[in-house]
Amino acid sequence: MEDILVPIAIVGMLFIGMPWLIFHYVTKWKQAPKITDEDEKLLDELHLLARRLEERLQTVERIVAADNPDFRPARPSQDDGDYAFDRRN
Repeated sequence: MEDILVPIAIVGMLFIGMPWLIFHYVTKWKQAPKITDEDEKLLDELHLLARRLEERLQTVERIVAADNPDFRPARPSQDDGDYAFDRRN
């Protein structure tokens, strides 16, 4: 009897359990909130603003460094590696 129960359990897990698990998470994924066009535009504006502020900060640091030779501008420990796509068209 036990020789029959093991294959039945394996078949049940493969053909009933696995598809149920996959469909469950596919449904959850489809119900997840999506980013709207308005949110995307806001993120683009914030990204451009952050770039402009970084450029201003670098300009101020260059001016201060020109006036004071002892000034060492603070550099981030890691480059942010801004290799993401740039939407400035």
